[in-house]
Amino acid sequence: MEKIHAVITGVGGYVPDYVLTNEELSHMVDTNDEWIMTRIGVKERRILKEEGLGASYMGRKAVKQLLKKTGVDPEKIDAVIFSTSTPDYHFPSCASIIVGKCGLKNAFAFEYSAACCGFLYAVDTASALIECGRYKKIIVVGSDKMSSVVNYKDRQTCPIFGDGAAAVLIEATHEDFGQMDAFLKCDGIGLPFLHLAAGGSVCPSSYFTIDNGMHYIHQEGRTVFKYAVTNMSECSAKVAERNGLTGDDITWVVPHQANVRIIEAVAKRLDVPMEKVMLSIRHYGNTSSASIPLCLWDYEPQLRKGDKLIFTAFGAGFVYGASYLKWGYNGDGTDKVEVID
Repeated sequence: MEKIHAVITGVGGYVPDYVLTNEELSHMVDTNDEWIMTRIGVKERRILKEEGLGASYMGRKAVKQLLKKTGVDPEKIDAVIFSTSTPDYHFPSCASIIVGKCGLKNAFAFEYSAACCGFLYAVDTASALIECGRYKKIIVVGSDKMSSVVNYKDRQTCPIFGDGAAAVLIEATHEDFGQMDAFLKCDGIGLPFLHLAAGGSVCPSSYFTIDNGMHYIHQEGRTVFKYAVTNMSECSAKVAERNGLTGDDITWVVPHQANVRIIEAVAKRLDVPMEKVMLSIRHYGNTSSASIPLCLWDYEPQLRKGDKLIFTAFGAGFVYGASYLKWGYNGDGTDKVEVID
């Protein structure tokens, strides 16, 4: 029996229209463009300002674009895996909302909460579901409305984050393309350093939690930075080494867009020049689960069939990992792998 691979065959994305610049932020909190660019590398970020709209809205926009670009029949989608840290509701899941809004009548759906590493986890899960032979077409969505949990009086965190969403179609193929390997980890020590204290079952919402700002991101930046650099670098190197990849072999590094200095450290560890690293942090900031697929969305025109990509991410928990994928089509949609219908 021929081996089944799981390959990305299309990308869709969405970012809100409103652009929050460093100049505007400098009037909200004690910061400036030089400070933000030097320490984080963010020039601007997109913010979903409209009332009553959340992660599923942005995800829906991305999925609808994806369906239009690929021309896939919505009724042939087997599953939707939605990764987010900022869901619309505790329940139902954003994934179920996407299914209803996009007419995916034959899909099952569930939601991942793996912070900024969620897209990697979701792609690996989708790949496993396809490789086992039970499913042929799965949509993975990364979407986060980080502005909903950011305190715009906190100069340490408010410059970092933005809102956005992107989605990929993953299909079955017998060709040697798609996800080749993944190394995903969780060390479980991250709770004190990066969390959202209130709103869950341990600390339900109350006047006290609201009055004390407990519904905003708490991050101890230096600690998170240190662990992110170490773990993203080591995981990326491990995946490259066990697949015989050198810096020359790697076409693109696609890192989580947390901090430009973290990204530079990963590139250095892999011996890859920054010209081969996908960067969207300057214009979008850290969009958590959406950051890696938004890079694919932006860089899709430059991708070619057979390109070798290393994905890597790090997030609250601490969760982290890296994966190796062989790209399945040219950025203009030509020379696409043959999929199993």
